[in-house]
Amino acid sequence: MGSVNVSTHTIPVAEEGAKANRNSLWWDAYYRLKKDRIAVISFWVIVFYVLLAVGCRIGLLFPHFAETNDALSYAAPNANHWLGTDFLGRDVLARAAHGTYTSLLVGFFGSGLAVVIGTMFGALAGYFGGKVDDLIVWLYTTVSTIPYILLVIAFSFVLGAGLKVLCLVLGLTGWVGICRVVRGEYMKHRDREYVQACTAIGASHFRKAFIHILPNVTHLILIQFSLGFVGVIKAEVILSYLGLGVEAGTPSWGVMINDAAQELPREVWWGLAAATGFMFFLVLAFNLFNDALRDALDPKLKNK
Repeated sequence: MGSVNVSTHTIPVAEEGAKANRNSLWWDAYYRLKKDRIAVISFWVIVFYVLLAVGCRIGLLFPHFAETNDALSYAAPNANHWLGTDFLGRDVLARAAHGTYTSLLVGFFGSGLAVVIGTMFGALAGYFGGKVDDLIVWLYTTVSTIPYILLVIAFSFVLGAGLKVLCLVLGLTGWVGICRVVRGEYMKHRDREYVQACTAIGASHFRKAFIHILPNVTHLILIQFSLGFVGVIKAEVILSYLGLGVEAGTPSWGVMINDAAQELPREVWWGLAAATGFMFFLVLAFNLFNDALRDALDPKLKNK
C-alpha cells in the first residue's frame, strides 16, 4: 500500500511542476516566439550571420580575403567574384563576409559591457535610493547631456583605433539607457512582499538585490541588450567610416563604405552595395526579432 500511495502522489506533483514551468514567463515567451513567423525568420537570419562570422574567423570560409591582385582591380561582378573586386583586386564578397565577424564581435562585447555597467549602477540606485541614487542619477544625466557620437569620437581620439578599444569605448558610453530602465524596475521591486520576506529572515543587501530582484528584471535587460547590440553595430560602422574605428587592414563595413567615396566616381557601386546590404539585413533581423521578443516577454500580453 505504501508504494501505491507514493506513486499516486508523485505523478500529480510532477505534472503540477511541469505545468508551472509551462506557465512561466520564459516558457510563454518561447511559445509565442515560435508561433511568430517573422520572429523565426529573423532568428535564423541572425544565426546565419553568426555562422558566417565563425566560419570566416576559423578560416573555413573565404580564407584568402586579404589577397590582392592589381590585375583584377575594380573588376565587375562575375562568376569568380560574385560581388566584384575593390581597388586592390580583393574580393568584395569575402571582405563583406569577414566584416560580419568584426561587427558581431564589437556588438556583443560593446553591448555586453554597457549592460553590465548599466545593470550594476541601475541596481544600486534603485535598491538603495537616497544619496546613492542621487549620485548615480547625476552621473548618467551628465553623460546623457553629451551627444553620444561626439563622446564616442572623443574616446576614440584619446585611446586610438582598434577592436579592443572600440569595444571598450562603446561599452563605456552606451550604459545610460539600461541604467534608467533597471533603476526604475528596482524601485518598484524593492518594497514588494518577497523582498520584505528576505529582510525578515536576515538576507543581506547583496542577496536581495542580485539573487532575488535581478531575476525579475532579466527579461528587460535582455531586451535592452538586443537594442544596444544594433546601436553598437551602427556606431562601429560610423566610426570606421570616419577612420576612428578598427585598425588598418581589419575588414569592416564602415571601411568599405568609406572606400566607396573614391569608387563611386568610377561607377564602381558593388563595394557600397555589399557593405550596406550585409548591414541592412543584420540590423533589420535584429530589430524585428527584438520587437517580437519585447512583445513575448511583456507580462501584460501573456494571456492575450
